Amino acid sequence: MKKLRPFSFGRFILLALYLLGAILPLYWIMVTSLKGPKEIYTMPLRYIPSPITFASYAKLFSFSSFSLYFRNSLVISLVSSLFAMMISVLSGFALSRIKRRKMKGVLQLALYFTQTIPTFILMVPLFTIFSKLGFVDSKAALMVVYVSTVIAFCTIMSKGFFDRIPVSLEEAARIDGCSMFQSLFRVVLPITRPGMAAIFCFAFINIWNELFLAVMLLMSDKNMTVPVALNSFISKAGISWDVMSAGIVIALLPTMIVFGFGQKYIVAGLTEGSVKG
Repeated sequence: MKKLRPFSFGRFILLALYLLGAILPLYWIMVTSLKGPKEIYTMPLRYIPSPITFASYAKLFSFSSFSLYFRNSLVISLVSSLFAMMISVLSGFALSRIKRRKMKGVLQLALYFTQTIPTFILMVPLFTIFSKLGFVDSKAALMVVYVSTVIAFCTIMSKGFFDRIPVSLEEAARIDGCSMFQSLFRVVLPITRPGMAAIFCFAFINIWNELFLAVMLLMSDKNMTVPVALNSFISKAGISWDVMSAGIVIALLPTMIVFGFGQKYIVAGLTEGSVKG
């Protein structure tokens, strides 16, 4: 039997503590959503709800248009992620196949620089521009902003995937009579499906969880997204912890489903996109 080395044991303890710190908030949110309003504030704390009640979920859908908010978030996230994936595939392919190293380096540096700009700095200029154009309180305007915010990192990921694909495959397709776009769509893209899935999942998760831009651009109740709706549960009168916890549990479902089904593609895609072969 192999002895457990001190370094391995210490690493195991650190990973266990990290896992506990990651799971405990999620567990407590789930437990809170299954408690009644009075039981939430009872002392000592109950780590297992007794009795289990789904009243907070019924209250969530009866006293608010949460189904509408959920549908808005789903449409905005899906459409924005698809557009971000399509644009980043084309821009990443172009960046990967640029032959001038200096130009490629400058463009990559510009993309990396955009990732250092905080969202808060962009909020006032974006609101000013969209208000003058009359696009405030528009889901289409929010989609445009979301695509523009994730496109830089998605392009960097996409370039990494294309860097691993030999140019000889495209040259062989050109000899067979394919144009540049035909070689891209018929030869290159089928190979980069894991990368495209990783780009889509990254964009979807970031867009689904975004709050500040949605609060700034969406005014009416009919266009509200799930993060904005959850933020509205915080008022001067207090916080409805049971209803908010139920909303958080439901809000976690799409990202868990996307990550669950696309996990192998995300891992493969991030690995291929981070290392050039």
